[in-house]
Amino acid sequence: MTEILIKNNTKNEEKKLQHFYIAEEQSIYLLNHKDATKLKKWVDLCQQQLKFLGYHNIALLGKGAYGFVFSAVNIADEEVVFKFSRANLPQHVQDRLSEEADIQGQLNHPKIPKVIDYQKIKRQSILQMTRAKGIDLDKLSHQQGPLAPELVVSIAIQLAEILLYLRDEKTHQYSQSKGKPYVHGDIKPSNIVFDKNTGLVQLIDWGSSVIAQLDVKGQSTSNNVMDLMSSDLQHSNARLGDVYFIGPEQISGGLSSPRFDEQGLAATLYAIASGQSCRYGTKIIEPNSLGLPKMLANVLTAMLSDDEKKRCEAGDYFFKNLSYLKQIVLSDKPTVIKSDVLIPVWIKSKSASKTGEIDTVVYGSRKSFLREEANGDSLSDIDDVQLEKYYKNYLMGMGDNEKAFIAALSRLGNFPVVGGLAIRWAKEGVYVDSNLTLFDPSLKYSFESAVSNMIHLAQGIFRIGVFKSCLFNARNTLHIERNNPNKPFIADPKQYIPFEVSDVADIDDVTRLHSYFEDGKDPDEYLYLPEQMMAVLARINLIHHTGCIIFEVLPKHLKIHSYLMLLNHDKAEEFSQCLAELMALLPTIDGIGISGFMKLPYKDTRFFEHINSLPERFYPKNPKLN
Repeated sequence: MTEILIKNNTKNEEKKLQHFYIAEEQSIYLLNHKDATKLKKWVDLCQQQLKFLGYHNIALLGKGAYGFVFSAVNIADEEVVFKFSRANLPQHVQDRLSEEADIQGQLNHPKIPKVIDYQKIKRQSILQMTRAKGIDLDKLSHQQGPLAPELVVSIAIQLAEILLYLRDEKTHQYSQSKGKPYVHGDIKPSNIVFDKNTGLVQLIDWGSSVIAQLDVKGQSTSNNVMDLMSSDLQHSNARLGDVYFIGPEQISGGLSSPRFDEQGLAATLYAIASGQSCRYGTKIIEPNSLGLPKMLANVLTAMLSDDEKKRCEAGDYFFKNLSYLKQIVLSDKPTVIKSDVLIPVWIKSKSASKTGEIDTVVYGSRKSFLREEANGDSLSDIDDVQLEKYYKNYLMGMGDNEKAFIAALSRLGNFPVVGGLAIRWAKEGVYVDSNLTLFDPSLKYSFESAVSNMIHLAQGIFRIGVFKSCLFNARNTLHIERNNPNKPFIADPKQYIPFEVSDVADIDDVTRLHSYFEDGKDPDEYLYLPEQMMAVLARINLIHHTGCIIFEVLPKHLKIHSYLMLLNHDKAEEFSQCLAELMALLPTIDGIGISGFMKLPYKDTRFFEHINSLPERFYPKNPKLN
């Protein structure tokens, strides 16, 4: 564990604050005991230190690939934010926080948080800035689903004004950029904070920001001969940003340009208008199908095109016609765009969950058939932590429709939901078996729209294959650890695999069950369980229940993820005995990998025809007549 120091300016004392790095961005309930304990202690120590320095209302605001962010209130009752770099990252990566503080400190705009202070204490960098009031658009989108067209237009105008400020040469001629444009480099919903009380937004997280190498015309921003000679136009200074939202030029390592932020803006507006978590679904769920004003929808369609020339022309048109966008007649009340519920979703109250709070994790199997190519790793040479976050799990080599489908499926994990999905693509269309239970009625509209997006994206994929996905509560995950990879995993006698019993008994109907073993062995699950365990799972399969059980084996750490609901109440003792036998057989596991099993309670297959794209739907020309 690395120790860092925070200086107390009032008492001239130095106090130790501990900090460590978590290798994966995942639920704390999926971390091993050692790392979970470290995280809790580190958060507690940070809060204690900030409290000791006179701050109150301290909370962990979030964490990203490069650091942790805390919010606090100072003695003047002003909200501030502290951003800590991850201490064990390479030094050149840690130095980014200094560069972020430098660039953000040069900016003076009401919709950009102001830098208060930057300190580097030993190897630990700390950036303090004003707090952007409100909720980020990613969270708002999960609460509300697709945002109202009126709000999308307002956000579009405000973001455009920020980008105009960033590229205004006259404004920056006396700054360190010497008139060159600034590039934020990571515009996405989670980096835009919306204040419901004022309707205003702020653009946060400047960790990917740089001074542009090219202007919007593609010309070098070097403004004199010496500057031009000393500049390096062979290598990009750009950061990667979030690969779910950045454009093709930035993702391929092009020279930094204000065009990068145009792409982030377009992707963000598309995502919040459609209720998605990425830019990739535009070919199936087109911007023209989202109920937006026709001018904005057409511009987004072109800005998100595969044609670079068309993207640039659309960006120019957008900024030149911003005054027209401001004059569009909009409804005084937010327009709710309703979509059909395509597959059944069971809604229960939060209190109905017998295991308490739900921390959903989505696990998907049989993914390899979604890849267009086996080794399409064109980003392998880019030294950026973000790659691990988004690309290590097979997204490279997928087409845009397939990426959008995976992102839509992952989005379901942001809701308190358990259950499973089995999707089968055939020549004639898509067959879907499902069992999804949402434990928060307030999120019904948002969740159902997210599910519908996933189905629409599946309809636009023309392949033959099967995809299964389990949604389980990470709080129920069992952790068994060993000191040596050559020793067996032995569970604590107190550990057991939990299961729930349904409120109403369901009589077996063998012809309607969706079996654990219906689709045979999964080519993407590389852990083969011993025959004794498979025999027990076969017995469990014959007992009428629903849910999933997943064995994830790491060198020194075994995780058992599960969500199990017994439907045949008469079999409770036998079911419990089978689960106990699985725990007793854990020492027989040999190998590393994941093996999962899912069972749906019945066969109620829904069929959907293939589609190329959704039909057009625009905002009414005069909404006040409707």
